[in-house]
Amino acid sequence: MNRGRPPYPHVHQISVSDGGVPKRPVFEARVTAQGVAGDRQRNVKVHGGPDRAVCLYSLEVIERLQDEGHSIEPGFSGENLTLAELDWGLVQPGVRVIVGPEVELEVTSYTVPCSHNARWFHDGDYQRISQKTHPGWSRVYAKVLKEGVVRPGDQVDVQAKVR
Repeated sequence: MNRGRPPYPHVHQISVSDGGVPKRPVFEARVTAQGVAGDRQRNVKVHGGPDRAVCLYSLEVIERLQDEGHSIEPGFSGENLTLAELDWGLVQPGVRVIVGPEVELEVTSYTVPCSHNARWFHDGDYQRISQKTHPGWSRVYAKVLKEGVVRPGDQVDVQAKVR
């Protein structure tokens, strides 16, 4: 359901934190090979780094989780860019994601759910967003191919897998 959003794939929210979740919305952010400016990860052994510089998630998946009664909101599960109005099934390792006029990302992997997300889920079942147990419900990590500034409303284009 569109819920009054632009009818094209776009950035719904940009989220950062000083470590941990939830991440909070910002009006714009610079995206570099090191990640999203103003964002920090609590555990850099499993989060961040060049192949996990940006975490992406789907607004529609979040809304479906809310419909199930989970208290998750954009940014709560640690994603930097919450994307809307796109086919989340296309966002998988190997695809390129063009964000706005400058930023180009390559999806590198599905994320492994973290226990810090348990508070957003009934009975603490943070595995609800695990790609292994619930394919299509996971967040993804991406590396940055082209740096730049992103803003809510920026158009998003998902391109075929990189060969």
